Amino acid sequence: MHIELKDSLPFVSVTVAYKGASLHIPDILIDTGSCSTILSADIVSGIQLTPSPEDIIYTIRGVGGSEVVFSRTVDFLRVGEKTLSDFQIEIGGMDYGFDINGILNMDFLITSKAFINLQSMDLRFAS
Repeated sequence: MHIELKDSLPFVSVTVAYKGASLHIPDILIDTGSCSTILSADIVSGIQLTPSPEDIIYTIRGVGGSEVVFSRTVDFLRVGEKTLSDFQIEIGGMDYGFDINGILNMDFLITSKAFINLQSMDLRFAS
């Protein structure tokens, strides 16, 4: 999968599925400095991936500040040709002051056995 640089940051697109509905999401930042994958609440609401009364709301912190999120296990998360089923993600506001629909983090990258090649600007996966 091709990695696109935007403002010197690496971006890809993902497909997420929840309860049988799927959604293609562009502008997902690859971030090897974070531990969990997060998607924009506004974007994923299109497939009814919204908070429920039993969800635990919590705050995560990083270099960019703090974010209030809830977590959910999705049917799958796909990046390029790699699909991880029953994958847990976090959902939050993603208000970081620039266009971003999510962050693909080490949880997905390690589990999927990803290779990031910055010379050729692509993301590949071990079989």
